[in-house]
Amino acid sequence: MQYQHLFFDLDHTLWDFETNSKEAMVDIFNNNQLNEIGVNSFDLFFERYSHHNHLLWDKYSKGKIKQDELRWKRMWLSLLDFKIANEPLSRKMGLEFLDILPTKNSLFPYTLEILTYLKNKGYQMHLITNGFEKVQFHKLSKSNIDGYFIEVITSEGSNSLKPNKEIFDFALQKSGAAAKESIMIGDNIEADIKGALNAGMDCIFVNHINAITEVKPTYTIYHLKELETIL
Repeated sequence: MQYQHLFFDLDHTLWDFETNSKEAMVDIFNNNQLNEIGVNSFDLFFERYSHHNHLLWDKYSKGKIKQDELRWKRMWLSLLDFKIANEPLSRKMGLEFLDILPTKNSLFPYTLEILTYLKNKGYQMHLITNGFEKVQFHKLSKSNIDGYFIEVITSEGSNSLKPNKEIFDFALQKSGAAAKESIMIGDNIEADIKGALNAGMDCIFVNHINAITEVKPTYTIYHLKELETIL
């Protein structure tokens, strides 16, 4: 086999973040009775949350904000769009989200099948994720995929973030892998694909949403089953 070590991203690659986060936000919306304080549409609230979450994660990945700020300000800014300025509620919702989200377990189609296929072929599989460590381990456990991965490298554990070269170097060192025998598998062009290429690793772009990009990954797939044609 050309590759010995497979490094997966988790959110948006294997673990269906959009589905799971929407389910978690429904729980938070109902638990806090947001409809009674002026948030009259869950769908609109979730759209605003998704917008702010994306922008704040971009800032976090570039080192411009800290974890705590990301966790509560995505709620704060979403509520502000409905003219609700309530910091205590925002912080409470931020904590609730981190408790509820990892209990959701929707995976992308064929996730369990492809992980079993790859494990049976003898690949050593690992994760590299920018997600919060405690949350990510909880997600893996609740979705029953924790047993597939030997090393789980998080931004907290490595003191770095994708796409920085340091987190990939840390992952290779921790797993005992060489870059030439490793491949990164992820959905994010900036974090996963550019990051891997910069670290001297081949990469597979998991293009679940048919995104258009000028970046040239080693391979591009549109469904996880297509990994069987590469690995």
